[in-house]
Amino acid sequence: MRLVPSGRSLLLAFAVLGGAFLLWFAARETSVFGVRSVDVEGAPPGVAVQVRNVLSAVRGTSLLKLDLAAAERRVEAIPSVESVVFDRAFPHTLRVVVAPERPVAVVRQGASSFLVSARGRVMASVERRARPTLARIWVKRDVRLAPGERVQGDLLTAVDAVGPLVGTRFPGRVASVTATPDDLTLRLRAGLEVRLGDPSDVDLKLAVAARVIPLLATGTAYLDVAVPDRPVAGTTLDSQVKVESTPSTSP
Repeated sequence: MRLVPSGRSLLLAFAVLGGAFLLWFAARETSVFGVRSVDVEGAPPGVAVQVRNVLSAVRGTSLLKLDLAAAERRVEAIPSVESVVFDRAFPHTLRVVVAPERPVAVVRQGASSFLVSARGRVMASVERRARPTLARIWVKRDVRLAPGERVQGDLLTAVDAVGPLVGTRFPGRVASVTATPDDLTLRLRAGLEVRLGDPSDVDLKLAVAARVIPLLATGTAYLDVAVPDRPVAGTTLDSQVKVESTPSTSP
């Protein structure tokens, strides 16, 4: 037996659908779900203020009508923001979860200084003595540095080298970095020069250096880990003495 809906049933169904559409349209085009507050999570206070400022235009906009892709572009244009995720917290809150850029170095260019993230993004112009625990990287005046942009070439190589050291127990703070396409050198604040050779296998070379540095004699001028399984050290910049990477067990 086949049931055929009556005209009255069809009319009721269309009325329900039409009512639902009208409710959705009203919620989308009116202030029923208008944004009244923007809650920012995961960002330092100064960055949170910047995020709220760039999102100030969304206040009053319905959460249903909000263009999250456009909002994402505006927030991620902030030099200190790596990424962002939004959550429509009905009825009136836009929740913003920020992943901030992680600073790893201060790039010096003449009298100017710039904070650079682990991704090589210029975060901000800073005072010369700002972030004293971060490595200093000197560049020529013709290198373009602008907040929000990514560094390139040898400078990016240098940033990539010091990035893994931030927040670790590497035996010595990096004072400066020199990078070319064929050579990467770290200078520690204690005076030791750590030569990494070409910018390949940097993580391995840094791991070897971290193991060897505590074994070096006082007065060592440099440690060369360009060939990780054959570290070489010297008391002058041109001397060469092979270093054992593990303590000897022989009597």
